[in-house]
Amino acid sequence: MSILSYKSYMARVEFDADDEVFVGHIANIDDVVGFHADSVKGLKKAFHEAVDDYLATCAKAGKAPDKPYSGNLMLRVSPAIHARAALAAKLSGQSMNEWGAEILDAAASRLLKEPA
Repeated sequence: MSILSYKSYMARVEFDADDEVFVGHIANIDDVVGFHADSVKGLKKAFHEAVDDYLATCAKAGKAPDKPYSGNLMLRVSPAIHARAALAAKLSGQSMNEWGAEILDAAASRLLKEPA
């Protein structure tokens, strides 16, 4: 899996072996915006064009572009995981929100290869 970033929008990219093309979709919006190309250089260009086109289309339609996320997160987990997470938060001296935010940020930073 590869991740592209442009103008605060991110996309996940995969290789389609059947069609021999790279295929990507903007990941941090509710609208569905995809792009593809047969080379890495072309893929980056197609991604930039997709973001620019998305922003232009929103402006033309008088619609605000999707903002990535609100900051509210609801998770459904098993009672056992909930209990373990609550205990871990308490033992770390943090609220469940503080602990969860720290853990999620660390996990996302590892995946996105960014400093936490």
